[in-house]
Amino acid sequence: MKATGSSPKAPEDTRQKILRAAFEEFYKNGFQGGRLDHIVEAAGATKGALFHYFDGKNDLGCAVLDEVIEPLLRQRWIDPLADSIDPIADLKNMFMQHIKADIQSGSMMLGCPLNNLAQEMSPLDEGIRQRIDRCYELWRESLAAALAQGIKDGRIRKRTSPRSVAALVVATQMGIWGSAKNSQSKELMLQAGEALCAYLDSLRT
Repeated sequence: MKATGSSPKAPEDTRQKILRAAFEEFYKNGFQGGRLDHIVEAAGATKGALFHYFDGKNDLGCAVLDEVIEPLLRQRWIDPLADSIDPIADLKNMFMQHIKADIQSGSMMLGCPLNNLAQEMSPLDEGIRQRIDRCYELWRESLAAALAQGIKDGRIRKRTSPRSVAALVVATQMGIWGSAKNSQSKELMLQAGEALCAYLDSLRT
């Protein structure tokens, strides 16, 4: 009875392990350089199991974006601003905290997983490009909403355009992670982060 009761969860566990392994493989080696045999080995699964859940590599890539990268984006950048009383202070704190954490963990060397896929795959696969674009739009919308609330509360200058600032900040953040990956320089990453924080401070009343 125990084995029967635990079996329904096993297929979903296998699927999640494949997704996490695929995320790590694509993050380290790129989507095109990522290998399915590496993914199934890391997941402790088989290619038969992988193709049972996913139609192929591109379908797997779309699932990674939907079920791994988008939730990470929400957790890291979107949810913390949902009820922010001071969006400038919260965004600055988040930004420098993530920069320092990524430097310490070594993730700086790999860049941003969303930006990596955008640079590599947007010209090559429309389904992946649309999912990446949706992630960026969710990010911009959440930031714009927080900034708009900051204007309403009198913490941010009235002439500030929330959508324009959100577009600039997201693009700048991706540029910082991309340039840090290329330069492999923590000093450059910190310098750019501090400059963005100074810009955010300039938006205060």
